[in-house]
Amino acid sequence: MRVGNKHYRTIWLKEDNPKIVQIIDQRPLPHKFVLEDLANTDEMAVAIKEMHLRGAGLIGAAAGYGMYLAGLESKQSTAQGLLDYLKEAGEKLKATRPTAVNLEWAVHRQLDAVQNAKSVEEINKILLDTAHAIANEDADYCKSIGENGVAIIEKISKAKNGDVVNILTHCNAGWLAFVDYGSATAPIYEAQKRGIKVHVWVDETRPRNQGARLTAWELGEQGVAHTVIADNVGGHLMQHGMVDMVIVGSDRTSRCGDVGNKIGTYLKAAAAKDNSIPFYAALPSSTIDWEICDGVKEIPIEERGSEEVKYIAGMHNGELKTVLLTPEKSAAANYSFDVTPSRLVTAIITERGVMDANEEAIIGLYPERQ
Repeated sequence: MRVGNKHYRTIWLKEDNPKIVQIIDQRPLPHKFVLEDLANTDEMAVAIKEMHLRGAGLIGAAAGYGMYLAGLESKQSTAQGLLDYLKEAGEKLKATRPTAVNLEWAVHRQLDAVQNAKSVEEINKILLDTAHAIANEDADYCKSIGENGVAIIEKISKAKNGDVVNILTHCNAGWLAFVDYGSATAPIYEAQKRGIKVHVWVDETRPRNQGARLTAWELGEQGVAHTVIADNVGGHLMQHGMVDMVIVGSDRTSRCGDVGNKIGTYLKAAAAKDNSIPFYAALPSSTIDWEICDGVKEIPIEERGSEEVKYIAGMHNGELKTVLLTPEKSAAANYSFDVTPSRLVTAIITERGVMDANEEAIIGLYPERQ
């Protein structure tokens, strides 16, 4: 996607030093555009845990490159020694964020890829090739999500005789949450490319404001019409016919269609159902947890520090500042995700197509997962 007039992915190897992984540090956005160098597994783990980078697909790609860095930093001289080191590095990476299944998936993909390698050199080459493959697949899958999902927007546009299609989003499931294109935003960008009139209602998404900070910035850079709203405005807009569809991403989706996403998504889905507005989840298949069916009971929900609820960051007089919102001694809970039951999900958009949110339809599109 574009930043100014330049195309960026969210993660890549440094041009003049391929032993360094570069990322866009999302913490200062939208006020400052900062690139960060990551030289080892510990730095990658910190970047994931402290949300220098975030989003299901990008976390997966970061884990892939984190395993590549682990291979470079290891002092092991034998293949078995390096394989043992990689298992330890993988556990360190997996411990950073519990909800996004892409992280665990990418670590195990790397470990599976190198398990039969015979030398340190072969292992490191496989780690690099697999990290690139994970990143490239993520971008390709998101591009396909856009091509599959745009038909939904086109249908609404035709029903409105070409009038603006109003789309509500929650959190950031855009380019910044993946390697490129995004999931929830990919159909929007494809619609823009095809000349369909779209407008996006952007939930601010407290407590970290990924909608107000990241989605709004991203849409602005891409030239998509949008309006930032407080999280609780969505229901009002739906009641008054100002929302044509809701589209969100996911950090972990069960094989039966329950969608784990940023906290507050469930409330949007419930309001959409009450107002007969279609609610879609867009996600690559790497986000599906094939081992679970009951998402409400089985998807792990990350609880982050209370400071994210009690404090808020922003720009003041040209400087990034953090201010206290609540009484200093008040306790605060910070559940980062909730689960939307499949009965509230109109359909799921993946790289293979659009499917109903139930096990039969999902397995029908991914028969190899039976």
